[in-house]
Amino acid sequence: MDESMRNRLEVACKRLVDIDKELVSEDIMKDISHFREISKERSILEPQVEAYQKYIKNEEDIIGAKEMAQDSDPEIAEMGKEEVKRLETEQESLEAELTELLLPKDPNDEKNIIVEIRGAVGGDEANIFAGDLFRMYTRYAEAQGWKIQLMDENPSEAGGFASISFMIKGKRVYSKLKFESGAHRVQRVPKTEASGRIHTSTATVLVMPEAEEIDIEINPNDLQVDTYHSQGAGGQNVNKTESAVRITHIPTGTVVACQTEKSQIQNREIAMQMLRAKMYANKLAEQQEAIGNERKLKIGTGERSEKIRTYNYPQNRVTDHRIGFTIQKLDRVIEGELDEIIDALIHYDQSSKMAGE
Repeated sequence: MDESMRNRLEVACKRLVDIDKELVSEDIMKDISHFREISKERSILEPQVEAYQKYIKNEEDIIGAKEMAQDSDPEIAEMGKEEVKRLETEQESLEAELTELLLPKDPNDEKNIIVEIRGAVGGDEANIFAGDLFRMYTRYAEAQGWKIQLMDENPSEAGGFASISFMIKGKRVYSKLKFESGAHRVQRVPKTEASGRIHTSTATVLVMPEAEEIDIEINPNDLQVDTYHSQGAGGQNVNKTESAVRITHIPTGTVVACQTEKSQIQNREIAMQMLRAKMYANKLAEQQEAIGNERKLKIGTGERSEKIRTYNYPQNRVTDHRIGFTIQKLDRVIEGELDEIIDALIHYDQSSKMAGE
């Protein structure tokens, strides 16, 4: 381990001690925002410190094992040599773990997300594909033990959705799905295509970390709130009252809507969640723009116009264009088996950070 890495870990150890002292002080709950901030910092530092303490203990054990390897008794010396090999292998693993733990953390990784999927180029087929993507993410979320909450939907007559918004709640949801934003392209023969010709259509996915009121401030005077009758399937309750809510943030022109609940109050609450998430996502994009484009080009900007992935049905192939990753398992991927793709994206992102790109 080089000196700079060791110094960073020593600083982390001291900082964790300081935080723990602060957390047991009587005044800590007077500033909830600060309490949450240092609690989050502690959750990052604790695994670093624990792994470093193991590393230090292992380092001491290696010294002892090397002394044993020099013993005059051949059997004890041989045992010492074997122990040195084992401990040095373990030390390499611990150093790799520490290197990963020291990578810059995305503060949003622990958050729930709001996902918005829209049919884009391709008419009815694009909307049907948007429905397929919604089902894919739903299946993946269920496999992870996450919960889905529908926020808004605009069904297409041909099937699927012109647009659909939903929240996924669970452990480290954003860390897994943050690279899904962009244009998803499908190549297949539509059900309506009599000649069997392959069509190319696209649907866009926007993944936004859930934003709380402390993350983004919204002035109520900047909002235009409209109510209207819900539309679509839903039986007699749909059009009885103006329960659907549309909110426009006037300064930015951001528009959100919700009609999934029977209560106007509930729909407004959900719409505000969506608005905060959109504005927070825009804020994050501006911050990334200010930092520069060096890593945006590697993993993607998350913009709707950016083609990130192709789903080719005739070849049962899925290709993520950002990292050149291809698997011949489309039939399983579209059923929610996304682990291989997601793991490849996370690994690529971490490797880029380690390389300092």
